[in-house]
Amino acid sequence: MRAPTALIADDEPALARFLAEQLRTLWPELELLPLARNGIEATQRISELAPDVAFLDIRMPGRTGLEVAQGIEGTTRVVFVTAYDEFAVQAFEQEALDYLLKPVGRERLQQTVARLKAALAASPDAAAGDDGQLSRTLHQLQSRPAPGAGESAPAAAPLRWIRASAGDTTYQIAVDDVLCFEADEKYTVVHTAGREHIIRMAIAELAQRLDGEQFWQVHRSTLINVDKLHATRRDDASRLWLKLHGTDKEWPVSRAYVHLFKAM
Repeated sequence: MRAPTALIADDEPALARFLAEQLRTLWPELELLPLARNGIEATQRISELAPDVAFLDIRMPGRTGLEVAQGIEGTTRVVFVTAYDEFAVQAFEQEALDYLLKPVGRERLQQTVARLKAALAASPDAAAGDDGQLSRTLHQLQSRPAPGAGESAPAAAPLRWIRASAGDTTYQIAVDDVLCFEADEKYTVVHTAGREHIIRMAIAELAQRLDGEQFWQVHRSTLINVDKLHATRRDDASRLWLKLHGTDKEWPVSRAYVHLFKAM
């Protein structure tokens, strides 16, 4: 009996490597195919190699994981991987599709592996019976309008940790340990005491996902952890600067946010 095969599609190599390492530990007989770094590569490899399982990041360049899944014509099983699509995750749960939240936890991944093994061991007829369910759910997700006037996305608990990269290593960082988040072109720098890490979540998304009482936006490119505020300073031009515990660096406060510090 041939070994099962799996494709990981994710545009963040560090996160993809972490998932691959976990899978090698929990499912040693699984053969991992070369990483697909965007939706176009994922579509091509699924079409050419017909893996038994595809772990698809929802947000990828070229095509989203949802779009890739919609185009699958074979029997490839789909596991969606997401960092912050809470309403999509709820839909997956309701429709009994599998998903993983980043950062991928070992216990949760173990449950996914057990589900996949059971599904792959089922008869071809049983496997084919899921196709309609998958198509219906994908259609619902693709056609669901974004929250507009009078609507709101389901409330989500504030982030408690961030999975961020420094060099070739990926770290899990408690948000309480973060000094500030600072936008840097297409990345966001996570500043902790004595170290900098990189994530790909935009400042605007972070502002929505973090506890607003703990993390204040002080500039269009900066969110600071107010619990880490050490001191404030005004320069000769009356511009306000912030000093945070654990670093000698200072961060400017734009005029739109100076009022936050008047009571201090």
